[in-house]
Amino acid sequence: MINLHWLYVLAGAVFAGFALGSARDETNAKRWGNTLFWALLALSFWFGDFLGDVGNGMLVLALVAIAGLNLIGRGSKQSTALEERQRSADRYGNKLFIPALIIPFTAFVGTMLFNYTPLKGLGLIDPKAVTLVLLGCGVIIALIVSYAWLWPPALAAVDEGSRLMNGVGWAAVLPQMLASLGVIFAAAGVGTTIGAIVGAIIPQGSVLLAVILYALGMVVFTMIMGNAFAAFPVMAAAIGVPILIQADGGKAAVVGAVGMLSGFCGTLMTPMAANFNIVPAALLELKNQYGVIKVQVATAIPLLIANIIILYVAGFRL
Repeated sequence: MINLHWLYVLAGAVFAGFALGSARDETNAKRWGNTLFWALLALSFWFGDFLGDVGNGMLVLALVAIAGLNLIGRGSKQSTALEERQRSADRYGNKLFIPALIIPFTAFVGTMLFNYTPLKGLGLIDPKAVTLVLLGCGVIIALIVSYAWLWPPALAAVDEGSRLMNGVGWAAVLPQMLASLGVIFAAAGVGTTIGAIVGAIIPQGSVLLAVILYALGMVVFTMIMGNAFAAFPVMAAAIGVPILIQADGGKAAVVGAVGMLSGFCGTLMTPMAANFNIVPAALLELKNQYGVIKVQVATAIPLLIANIIILYVAGFRL
């Protein structure tokens, strides 16, 4: 049966590819720092279960040390010349997005087929991880299609992938680190404490008020921590599960999904989400490092209002 462990193997292979591509980039003065950083991440995906808590903790400290000591840099290596890329863009146009669209298409259609056809009874994929496994399958299919269609150099995926990731740098792993931080906050009882305070403030049966506080809490904690994955365990333990689901009878799937979407509204408005908002500004060489955030606020606020309405209606009225 294909489960998350197979996906971890695939993810580890991707990071190992980044390490190999970094080692091959002779234009990067800090290439060995990049190589070590991505190799350690590959190691965590491949052997994390065997390293134990102490081993994984030491690995994370090593990653922090490499990033903190500024041992990661960018090179100037290009797999193809600018003129060649321009000719390719002119030749294929928007068709170049096909491989990228294959990934979500495979995940969505594959999940539907798995849930509503006899495929579920074959036991090929773990039902608890079907979407993530199919997302990984989509990546593999997209890679095969790209090579069969465009015939790039054999190591183009490795070199271009590492070039992109080295451009983003350590911020690329922020979501994973911040999600771990959210779990730590939840284990420390932060969510329980907040829940007790909110429970004392919200009158019993005030569903709309609880929904608003839940959505706003997701936004605020996301802005503080930089990622909705870090905020979700805290707000789920504080309001989502005990109040909205257990006390008010809300639909768990709606509370969880729309709660995360509300948190993403906070992601659009915070510099703490450096990999989304600060790094792109640096890569695009914008004059204002907060320029991306300023543009996104106009989208985030109406989207938050829409999420609150959806959560209230779909979670409690339908």
